[in-house]
Amino acid sequence: MKKSNKDTVVFFDTTLRDGEQSPGASLTFQEKLLVAQQLATMNVDIIEAGFPISSQGDFESVKSIAQQVKGPVICGLSRANTKDITTCWNAIKYSKKPRIHTFIATSDLHIEKKLQKTRQQVFDMAVNAVKLAKSFCDDIEFSAEDASRSDIDYLCSVVEAVINAGATTVNIPDTVGYSLPTEFGKLIATIKQKVKNIEKAVISVHCHNDLGLGVANSLAAIENGARQIECTVNGIGERAGNAAIEEIVMAIKTKPMFFPVSYNINTKEIYKSSKLVSNLTGITVQPNKAIVGVNAFAHESGIHQDGMLKDKRTYEIMSPQDVGVPESLLVLGKHSGRHAFFKRLKDLGYKLDNTVMEELFSKFKILADKKKCVYDDDIDSLVEQSVSGVKEVYSVDYVNVTSGVGVIPTATIRLIKKVKNKTEILQEASCGTGPVDAAYKAIDKITGIKVELKDYTLRAISGGEDAQGEVNVKVNYDGANYIGKGMSTDIVEASINAYIHAVNKIVVMSLGGKK
Repeated sequence: MKKSNKDTVVFFDTTLRDGEQSPGASLTFQEKLLVAQQLATMNVDIIEAGFPISSQGDFESVKSIAQQVKGPVICGLSRANTKDITTCWNAIKYSKKPRIHTFIATSDLHIEKKLQKTRQQVFDMAVNAVKLAKSFCDDIEFSAEDASRSDIDYLCSVVEAVINAGATTVNIPDTVGYSLPTEFGKLIATIKQKVKNIEKAVISVHCHNDLGLGVANSLAAIENGARQIECTVNGIGERAGNAAIEEIVMAIKTKPMFFPVSYNINTKEIYKSSKLVSNLTGITVQPNKAIVGVNAFAHESGIHQDGMLKDKRTYEIMSPQDVGVPESLLVLGKHSGRHAFFKRLKDLGYKLDNTVMEELFSKFKILADKKKCVYDDDIDSLVEQSVSGVKEVYSVDYVNVTSGVGVIPTATIRLIKKVKNKTEILQEASCGTGPVDAAYKAIDKITGIKVELKDYTLRAISGGEDAQGEVNVKVNYDGANYIGKGMSTDIVEASINAYIHAVNKIVVMSLGGKK
């Protein structure tokens, strides 16, 4: 059902103004333009492009965005004085839909300590600022800075006066993130009730996150009649940041019974917008960040993975595709169960009997205890090792390697040898030019098989600090070459596994299991 304009929540994105005020988040001219274009693609209603009076660079950026970005309203911020407002207009006037956003504080704390003025002086400055801005364009927003700590009767009188002066949007900021949702919702309801001409303007809110309640306060404001939400991508901004646009939009989308309103945001562009802002500002999104964190649609627990494979609704309240994430991720780790592991084997194209799959699952669990995540390449290597068809005559039981600057590399190796029903424990130690060489010489002593190492290669199977190393060796025995492969999160262990793999091939294929 199509909602009326009255029931539409418009999104005012201030990533390029308040968001860029995050310490260390400054953007270049071209970077700001890239972000603005992406915000337009995401279909935000208003882009606050910057604070034109703050610097010549910011003025030029706002001007460029006004000239080049089509679709959203392009807004500039200004204090309640002639120079700020005039400068702001000269930057945004190139937009087909320009807005001047002027502000002044209304709390007694700010009036007395920061502005060092009286209530009447601030009242007059607010009205005069709106009148001046109105002489340039029709779309005027007024913000009562620190509104949530302002005297309610004084705040209402200022709001009523600026609407009479021509303000089309009145913003009620929780500038320092001090309000609680019930408290802030009541403030919006009171303004809506007490301000006689409030129907002539849109009520906006701008909630900071100092108590972690920016999104909650914004949603409480919507419930009580606010129809413009000021927010940023990833919730970036001064101090603890702002209300996050992605969280507010998806809360509305997910809970329509509580928020019977429409919106214009293209939610499928949310993840792309998040990545762009994070990459350009250098502010990393925490893994468990709602909606856009890398773990937002990731599941490792075996119970959760089992539920997800049966019906995604068991553990996901929204579709990852709705926000532009390609798909849910079943992270294979030590908490994963058989269902998820077997599903991944199938997805990778393997058709294995139940016995082999159970053996692989046991080896997967051992590997998962060594590293945080097990990737597809890790699984490929597990399968390759398990189904290679080489009988395991020798297997590693114990390894101790010593190496370092000024230390002679030594290795003590203990192998288990199984031939038919006979099992032996064999141990030797040796020195070498390095830890791998020492280990190989110790293995040669144990097996009594003299081989020539022809080639040795090492590569990382997967990314990250805990990536597995895969070692491939080519050894020559009696004129024939044998290939061995081993993998482990420990390079020396991977090297030993590869060498043992080649030795087992020699024993089975050349010596008939006699050695």
